[in-house]
Amino acid sequence: MSDHDQLLVIVDPVARRSDGESVRIAKDVLSAGAEAKICLPDGPEEFSRALARRGSRRPVVLGDDRALLRTVALLHRERELSERALSLVPIGAPDALEVAHALGVPRSTPAAARVVLHGAVRRLDLLVDDSDGVVLGDLWVPGTPAAVPVPPSVWGTCRSLVRTLVRPAPAPAARLRVEADGVLLADVDAPVEGLTVRTSGGRAEVTVRPAAAPARHATARTITVSGPDFRYRADGRLTGPVRRRTWTVRAGAWGLTLPRDAA
Repeated sequence: MSDHDQLLVIVDPVARRSDGESVRIAKDVLSAGAEAKICLPDGPEEFSRALARRGSRRPVVLGDDRALLRTVALLHRERELSERALSLVPIGAPDALEVAHALGVPRSTPAAARVVLHGAVRRLDLLVDDSDGVVLGDLWVPGTPAAVPVPPSVWGTCRSLVRTLVRPAPAPAARLRVEADGVLLADVDAPVEGLTVRTSGGRAEVTVRPAAAPARHATARTITVSGPDFRYRADGRLTGPVRRRTWTVRAGAWGLTLPRDAA
């Protein structure tokens, strides 16, 4: 049996708790079509150890976007991301699978499991920041603090009630310095409404939306954002506040098994 047919199936504990039936279906399909070693880690540390002991087996993750991101981040830190393609069977709530579906992974569990067995590897770009963090999907820097969701709380409920009685002043737009391959797209003397970055063809497509001017577009390999404390959202995660962050595109840095017509 070839290496392609030898799988290390890592079942994310969140997927196991939230949708055991989909996990069972995925395991049945994979075990019927390949030699599959099933790992059931109870937490992130066991997940990491299982991945580190994969040997020549191809890693297959049963879980959501966070499980996929964790796997990519671990292999990136080990500098082993380019050695072997990953596969994903998406299991989780719809809003926890947006990155997986955007990358082209099928939505149904049986279809995704069959793609693991019969699909083709597609090399995908990766955004890597200066703290060695990774971004699989789009990156968004909101232009105002109000654009960043805050978890609900008792005090939040009280503030919401107050806002219904007193109309708040609009939140000030962010003042950020944005550089793309050293070219200045925005500076702190002019507020911006937001910034989006997405990778395509080995480069990043950058869109800056000034508060009082048309949007500015650029393609680059390196993007640096700096200024007063700001937060950013990537792959469903909110990060920050930070005062400076640089992202660099790594073209074709990782491989994901996708349907043959998409690869």
